[in-house]
Amino acid sequence: MKKIEAIIKPFKLDDVKFALQELGIQGLTASEVKGFGRQRGHTELYRGAEYVVDFLPKIKLEIVISDDQVDSVIEAIVGSASTDRIGDGKIFVLPLGESVRIRTGETGESAL
Repeated sequence: MKKIEAIIKPFKLDDVKFALQELGIQGLTASEVKGFGRQRGHTELYRGAEYVVDFLPKIKLEIVISDDQVDSVIEAIVGSASTDRIGDGKIFVLPLGESVRIRTGETGESAL
Protein backbone atom coordinates (compact mmCIF):
# COMPACT_ATOMS: atom_id res chain seq x y z
CA MET A 1 0.00 0.00 0.00
CA LYS A 2 1.03 3.58 -0.63
CA LYS A 3 -0.06 6.95 0.69
CA ILE A 4 -0.21 9.75 -1.87
CA GLU A 5 0.05 13.29 -0.53
CA ALA A 6 -0.69 15.94 -3.13
CA ILE A 7 -0.53 19.70 -2.64
CA ILE A 8 -2.69 21.46 -5.25
CA LYS A 9 -4.30 24.82 -5.97
CA PRO A 10 -7.70 25.16 -4.24
CA PHE A 11 -9.72 25.79 -7.40
CA LYS A 12 -8.49 22.47 -8.87
CA LEU A 13 -9.97 20.31 -6.09
CA ASP A 14 -13.18 19.42 -7.94
CA ASP A 15 -11.28 18.51 -11.12
CA VAL A 16 -8.89 16.24 -9.21
CA LYS A 17 -11.71 14.65 -7.24
CA PHE A 18 -13.62 13.88 -10.44
CA ALA A 19 -10.51 12.39 -12.11
CA LEU A 20 -9.88 10.15 -9.09
CA GLN A 21 -13.51 9.03 -8.98
CA GLU A 22 -13.20 8.05 -12.65
CA LEU A 23 -10.35 5.71 -11.60
CA GLY A 24 -12.52 4.13 -8.92
CA ILE A 25 -10.76 5.75 -5.95
CA GLN A 26 -13.29 5.53 -3.16
CA GLY A 27 -11.88 7.86 -0.54
CA LEU A 28 -9.61 10.79 0.05
CA THR A 29 -8.97 13.40 2.70
CA ALA A 30 -8.68 17.07 1.77
CA SER A 31 -7.28 19.73 4.10
CA GLU A 32 -6.88 23.46 3.64
CA VAL A 33 -3.22 24.32 4.17
CA LYS A 34 -0.88 27.25 3.54
CA GLY A 35 2.66 27.15 2.28
CA PHE A 36 5.20 28.29 -0.25
CA GLY A 37 7.74 26.75 -2.56
CA ARG A 38 10.34 28.21 -4.84
CA GLN A 39 8.15 31.18 -5.73
CA ARG A 40 8.30 32.43 -2.10
CA GLY A 41 4.83 33.97 -2.36
CA HIS A 42 4.05 37.24 -4.11
CA THR A 43 3.37 40.91 -3.48
CA GLU A 44 -0.09 42.49 -3.57
CA LEU A 45 -1.47 46.01 -3.29
CA TYR A 46 -4.11 46.88 -0.69
CA ARG A 47 -5.33 50.49 -0.47
CA GLY A 48 -2.15 51.71 -2.08
CA ALA A 49 0.17 49.80 0.26
CA GLU A 50 2.27 46.92 -1.04
CA TYR A 51 2.62 43.84 1.13
CA VAL A 52 4.08 40.36 0.75
CA VAL A 53 1.88 37.27 0.79
CA ASP A 54 4.36 34.53 1.58
CA PHE A 55 2.04 31.69 2.63
CA LEU A 56 -0.31 30.83 -0.22
CA PRO A 57 -3.55 28.86 0.27
CA LYS A 58 -3.35 25.27 -0.99
CA ILE A 59 -5.25 22.01 -0.64
CA LYS A 60 -3.51 18.90 0.69
CA LEU A 61 -4.98 15.61 -0.50
CA GLU A 62 -4.22 12.34 1.24
CA ILE A 63 -5.10 9.14 -0.61
CA VAL A 64 -4.28 5.56 0.43
CA ILE A 65 -4.14 3.11 -2.45
CA SER A 66 -2.77 -0.28 -3.44
CA ASP A 67 0.66 -0.42 -5.05
CA ASP A 68 -0.72 -1.16 -8.52
CA GLN A 69 -2.76 2.09 -8.57
CA VAL A 70 0.13 4.49 -7.95
CA ASP A 71 0.99 5.37 -11.54
CA SER A 72 -2.61 5.90 -12.65
CA VAL A 73 -3.41 8.05 -9.60
CA ILE A 74 -0.32 10.22 -10.18
CA GLU A 75 -1.25 10.65 -13.85
CA ALA A 76 -4.82 11.61 -12.90
CA ILE A 77 -3.66 14.20 -10.37
CA VAL A 78 -1.06 15.72 -12.67
CA GLY A 79 -3.49 15.82 -15.59
CA SER A 80 -6.32 17.42 -13.66
CA ALA A 81 -4.37 19.75 -11.34
CA SER A 82 -1.93 21.23 -13.83
CA THR A 83 -2.33 24.84 -14.97
CA ASP A 84 1.21 25.03 -16.41
CA ARG A 85 1.94 27.91 -14.04
CA ILE A 86 4.17 28.34 -11.01
CA GLY A 87 2.65 26.94 -7.81
CA ASP A 88 0.74 23.99 -9.32
CA GLY A 89 1.93 21.85 -6.41
CA LYS A 90 3.72 18.62 -5.58
CA ILE A 91 2.93 14.93 -5.19
CA PHE A 92 4.62 12.73 -2.59
CA VAL A 93 4.41 8.92 -2.52
CA LEU A 94 5.01 7.25 0.84
CA PRO A 95 5.10 3.57 1.78
CA LEU A 96 2.33 2.52 4.16
CA GLY A 97 2.82 -0.29 6.64
CA GLU A 98 -0.75 -1.00 7.75
CA SER A 99 -4.31 0.24 7.61
CA VAL A 100 -7.23 -0.66 9.86
CA ARG A 101 -10.93 0.03 9.36
CA ILE A 102 -12.08 1.05 12.83
CA ARG A 103 -15.71 -0.07 12.45
CA THR A 104 -15.01 -3.65 11.28
CA GLY A 105 -11.41 -4.27 12.30
CA GLU A 106 -10.44 -5.14 8.72
CA THR A 107 -6.72 -4.67 8.02
CA GLY A 108 -4.48 -4.18 5.03
CA GLU A 109 -5.92 -3.45 1.58
CA SER A 110 -9.35 -4.78 2.59
CA ALA A 111 -9.59 -1.81 4.95
CA LEU A 112 -9.31 0.64 2.07
